Amino acid sequence: MTEQTMAGRTVLVTGASDGIGAEAARVLAAQGATVHVTGRSADKLRPVAEAVGTEPLVADFSRLDDVRHLAKLVAERVGSLDLLLNNAGGTFSPAQRTHDGHEPNLQVNHLAPFLLTHLLRPSLAAAGGSLVVNTSSIANLLGRVVLDDLDYERRRAIEFPAYGTGKLMNILFTRGITQRWADDAIRSVAVHPGPVGSSFGRDSWLVGLLYRSPLKRFATITVADGAAPLVALAHRGPDPEIDGRYFSRFKIDGRENRQAHDQDLIDGLWERSEALVGLP
Repeated sequence: MTEQTMAGRTVLVTGASDGIGAEAARVLAAQGATVHVTGRSADKLRPVAEAVGTEPLVADFSRLDDVRHLAKLVAERVGSLDLLLNNAGGTFSPAQRTHDGHEPNLQVNHLAPFLLTHLLRPSLAAAGGSLVVNTSSIANLLGRVVLDDLDYERRRAIEFPAYGTGKLMNILFTRGITQRWADDAIRSVAVHPGPVGSSFGRDSWLVGLLYRSPLKRFATITVADGAAPLVALAHRGPDPEIDGRYFSRFKIDGRENRQAHDQDLIDGLWERSEALVGLP
């Protein structure tokens, strides 16, 4: 690939303060894209923004008002958006609640990117062919979506399955975009980047323990290797062949939860998510 293969494309990368988001942003910028970056840590995000040549956009996805403000800034900054990398996420204790009162695995991994993508729909449509990439996980296999209890108010939540549920929602959301926004030429794909040795799990005692231990080097891949599937999908752009599909790294149609193709869940999650984030 030449350094100009992304020339002329405008990109927004979320979760770009570090890890695979920061790496993907740097690679795509080096290949000619105009890359905008957002993350919750201003100190970590600033050098990434300097490296890609744009101003940092600080937003905390545990606050939906931050997401709304972020979308406003992006819409003011770009005329059209060719690529949205919904990469922000993490694993959290379900006993916590966000500023908006939601279970954090639900809000940070699903509701916040759901809201951001909706608010940026006009910018994505203006590109005349755009791609939304949702960073999911093999942990989707552990998830279980219960439409009447998305916030775990009536059932017990265990941390990693709750995270897996959020990652399953990423796949369901991907398929919802495919089904609903085709007339805007907006395509969507979900991807498991691999077990990346980054700051993933910093909000989780359990996962953080593994990632800080010597076992990390046996259980994880490098940040560059983890970013590579995102970069590869970015190069494909709004390819109809990948629309609505789930990749396990570079392999199309990776292993999915049996709920991942349930049309009632695709529709129900979309409608309930609209209500939870206050969309009309």
